[in-house]
Amino acid sequence: MSEVLPDLRQLRAFVAVADEGSFTLAAKKLFLTQSAISHSMRALEDSLGCRLLSRLGKKTVLTEEGAVLLRRCRSILAELEQVGRELDGLKRWGQSRIRIGAPHSLCQFLLPTVLREFRDCFPRCEPSIEAGDTDALLERLDDHELDVVLGLQPSVPREKGARALFRDRMTFVVPPVHPWAETGVPDTNDFEHTQFIIYARATGTHRLVENHFAELGIRPKAPLVLGDMEAIKEMSKIGIGVGIVADWVVKREVDEGTLVALPASEGHEIEREWAIFWNDERPLSLVEETFAGISGMVGEALAGK
Repeated sequence: MSEVLPDLRQLRAFVAVADEGSFTLAAKKLFLTQSAISHSMRALEDSLGCRLLSRLGKKTVLTEEGAVLLRRCRSILAELEQVGRELDGLKRWGQSRIRIGAPHSLCQFLLPTVLREFRDCFPRCEPSIEAGDTDALLERLDDHELDVVLGLQPSVPREKGARALFRDRMTFVVPPVHPWAETGVPDTNDFEHTQFIIYARATGTHRLVENHFAELGIRPKAPLVLGDMEAIKEMSKIGIGVGIVADWVVKREVDEGTLVALPASEGHEIEREWAIFWNDERPLSLVEETFAGISGMVGEALAGK
């Protein structure tokens, strides 16, 4: 292999070609000419002593060596981008960017308070927020498309690049006229015939609810599955079924008396652990550490810890 190392322009051009599958589209993406891209790719292959790209019809595809280089390039370019942000933040006190991923429920109930406190510390910081399920957001995090993710610990907890923030409990919610509301305790004998309303499938919350009923040895009727917490609450209010949500999600409705919150079965509580995640290839920056600290304090207050 040649001792001449590739420069950053070549690496950026290579990633663009890999993403676009075309020299022409890569050139447009980088505002360069096609000949400049072609020259960069020839020079990169010469410096590494191997073929990185091949033609497959009209599409440009990666060779096996190219696929290996692409993984490394993404990591290198993401790290350089992070360094640039942190250096820029040092030059212009507090000015930076933080890309946050979080489930819809945290975006609605937790992040507004967190960001209000966070901006007092970094008034020039520009947060961007992406809502989604934790598993999908963690994939974006691993691809360096997000800086931090707030979410539930996966069924197989991440040991690196993760820090516990707070724990909460799921609760059953019913209208005041429901028979369970009068006793203050859900009747497990009714579970198999009760229409439960639970959060979207393929989420950590859904899996925890399923595990809860499995531990009780109960197979309830097919639940009504909704992807929005507000919809679950509204359906519960009119008696469509028994909603299963976090107690902090229904605090306002419970205080107003439009819903009654009941604990899960005695000795079988549905507990969740919320955490902050980051790419373990680097440590948290000062901005991200501050965001994590505020998120933990607000989360504990929200969950009543």
